[in-house]
Amino acid sequence: MSDPIAFIDLGAQQARIRDKVDVAIAKVLDHGMYINGPEILELEAQLGTFSGSEHVIGCASGTDALGLVLMARGLRPGDAVFVPAFTFIATGEAVAWLGATPVFVDVDPKTFNMDPRHLEASIATAREQGLKPACVIAVDLFGQPADYPALKDICDAEGLFLLADAAQSYGGALADKRVGSLGDAATTSFFPAKPLGCYGDGGAIFTDDADMADHIRSLRNHGAGADRYDNVRIGMNGRLDTIQAAILLEKLAIFEEELVSRQRIAERYNATLEDVATVPFVGNAAKSAWAQYTLRVADRDAVRARCQDAGIPTQVYYPIPLHKQTAYKHYPTGPGGLPVCDALAADVLSLPMHPYLDEATQDRIIESVRTAIAG
Repeated sequence: MSDPIAFIDLGAQQARIRDKVDVAIAKVLDHGMYINGPEILELEAQLGTFSGSEHVIGCASGTDALGLVLMARGLRPGDAVFVPAFTFIATGEAVAWLGATPVFVDVDPKTFNMDPRHLEASIATAREQGLKPACVIAVDLFGQPADYPALKDICDAEGLFLLADAAQSYGGALADKRVGSLGDAATTSFFPAKPLGCYGDGGAIFTDDADMADHIRSLRNHGAGADRYDNVRIGMNGRLDTIQAAILLEKLAIFEEELVSRQRIAERYNATLEDVATVPFVGNAAKSAWAQYTLRVADRDAVRARCQDAGIPTQVYYPIPLHKQTAYKHYPTGPGGLPVCDALAADVLSLPMHPYLDEATQDRIIESVRTAIAG
């Protein structure tokens, strides 16, 4: 019987760097600065160098990262924030936390990222409904950056803040700019399954705006002012733990190599599956971090069941778009509904993807997927 296949093999990566991670954790245990230890500042500096961002603020999760940026922007009830509906719930959730209104926008059928044309129409519709357009959150789905030049033009014309939700794309790039330096600010997640993940929850915020960075650092720590007991604004407890920062520093040291491996694995999938399924499209100017490798297939659920019978793990990201989820159905959508989001939810299928997927295992996956699609 063949060995089980991991959808994301975190164990293989851990085996590679376990000795270094053990030393890094032991160092934190020795100095005892479990909150705001020196590893936090070192990680923020290295992330800034990697992404080309002037200011990086580590925080407790990718969701908190979104919320902190929106809090710093002073988001309030009556404000409209434009969010793609084909994504994880955190993007819309952070907007709703603050009493603002998420307006769900359709996505491009090739990239799965926010459709700029539908965004323009959605902004006009929101104004007609009495909302005040305030912000666009562009999600870099499955690792590929959104169309930031087009989105930025719209935001500049409309006076909107552009926030890059890079929870899945850290390590990716668009033209000569790396993720983290796209948009007016960016956020990412270090959830364990992400391309750069820790061993718990974690996230980061990227900006070139020094005043915003200072504001977010205060918000991250209960709204603290110069005196630790004088809280000058309403904040939250959104700090990144020192142990997670120490782990991320060791993972960041091998991250470039892992991105090369992810690209090679994705290219192999494309070459062997493009004749039986719709394989991922990555624009010429874009570099994906390949958080997921996602096909579009006919009769998706049957294909998935056949893969499961063959011992091939698959996932569906995402079976229910945000605008159809119970807690979010009452929020507005752009005009004409969201037909692309609805179609994607019915036919996307993600295959195992991680930097340690060897060719023999990938061949087994490819053969089983081709057989499953053939029926």
